[in-house]
Amino acid sequence: MGFLVTILVTVVVVHYYLWRRLVRSTTLPGSRSRRWSTWALVALAALLPLTLVGGRAFGQGVGHVLAWPGYLWLAIMFYLFVFSLVLEIPRAIALLTVRRARRPSSATVAPVIVGSPVSAGGSAVAAAETAVQTGPGADADNGLAHPFDREPGPADREPGPDAAMIGRRLFISRTTAAAVGVGALATVGYGMRVAQGDPVIERVPVRLARLDPRMNGLRFAVVSDIHLGPLTGRGHTERIVRMINSLQADVVAIVGDLVDGTVAELGPLATPLRSLESRYGAYFVTGNHEYYTANGPQEWIDELGSLGVRSLRNERVEIRHAGAVLDLAGVNDLNGQVMGDGPDMAKALTGRDPGRPVVLLAHQPLQVEQAAEHGVDLQLSGHTHGGQMVPFNLLVPLQQPMVAGLAEVPRPATGAAADARGARPDVTQVYVTRGAGFWGPPVRVGAPPEITLLELRPS
Repeated sequence: MGFLVTILVTVVVVHYYLWRRLVRSTTLPGSRSRRWSTWALVALAALLPLTLVGGRAFGQGVGHVLAWPGYLWLAIMFYLFVFSLVLEIPRAIALLTVRRARRPSSATVAPVIVGSPVSAGGSAVAAAETAVQTGPGADADNGLAHPFDREPGPADREPGPDAAMIGRRLFISRTTAAAVGVGALATVGYGMRVAQGDPVIERVPVRLARLDPRMNGLRFAVVSDIHLGPLTGRGHTERIVRMINSLQADVVAIVGDLVDGTVAELGPLATPLRSLESRYGAYFVTGNHEYYTANGPQEWIDELGSLGVRSLRNERVEIRHAGAVLDLAGVNDLNGQVMGDGPDMAKALTGRDPGRPVVLLAHQPLQVEQAAEHGVDLQLSGHTHGGQMVPFNLLVPLQQPMVAGLAEVPRPATGAAADARGARPDVTQVYVTRGAGFWGPPVRVGAPPEITLLELRPS
């Protein structure tokens, strides 16, 4: 409920700001263009909450109809807001310059009274009275007039927005609004092309202190955040499977957020996963979105099992390669805690051989602190999308310890942490993939979709 209230408040505030900058400041009061633009913005604002709850409230049919226009407007709205904020200072400077150009000089010029010079011994007050009597407001009968009784002239009026001033301000506001609109639409168009194109293949070597030299070059294909849903089709999954198979990986790791719906709705979209190829199998751990589905994650765990993808539910398996052994563990997502199905690293890691390296699949990078306490060598995560749309990448660190790529986290140095060769690893490494899909808007800016090939090497 709190999340929904936050969304509603944000939608109202952002749309009100956009109305002031893109409608109110670019149209004349009472004009037809202002009325139509206002109502159009109100309708678009109402579309967003309907899109977010449409599937659950009105059924998946309605949800699918609302998805494309709703999420597309969400992206456009966001970048209209961003570009408007960026242009606030240039717009303010331009308006201030116009206002100062219209401001009259503060210097006053003394009236010259022709034919009535003030003598050296005369009074200045008499000269002022003469100026008033001969001014434009003098009474025709007696030649006298009070300054407050006369008709004010141009010099007496306070500076204000005359027609020329209004025209200049409209020009500045409309030019700014046009730049905002072009920038937002161009950015969203570019982001749609990136989001729906081929994921980038990131090849990353990772050195592990406890890795047996016989495992040198062991390859992990890592993919996360595929987000099968109303805006993706079967071709999205087929492309990802085809690209993973081309890597000839030893292990395939799907690190959560595979789906945004039930098996009944999205089962056919996941079927291509049956064709995944690897030497030692494909493995899956739940992400937060698996817990958002109407029927919970268990039906997807069963479905993936039928497709040949094994789910690691707070457990581990042994990967045997060239006579050496590596432990591959997986834990449930943190969001499972509210359903009594949360992560349990102790269960997944207790009792293992401390001389072996261990690779952990955990959807959220946030779990790396606990992984370090359990002596994990490498954690593979997703969840962040790399920010998905700049500048969201600047906000991710408020909730997660890293945005994307490879990082290290110090871990307690204990006697048990030393391996059989005497090496004492003092860090847990974590690789955060940007994910191969998108959530919400079908847009990625500054964070292209990714499939990662990790090659393990001994240090």
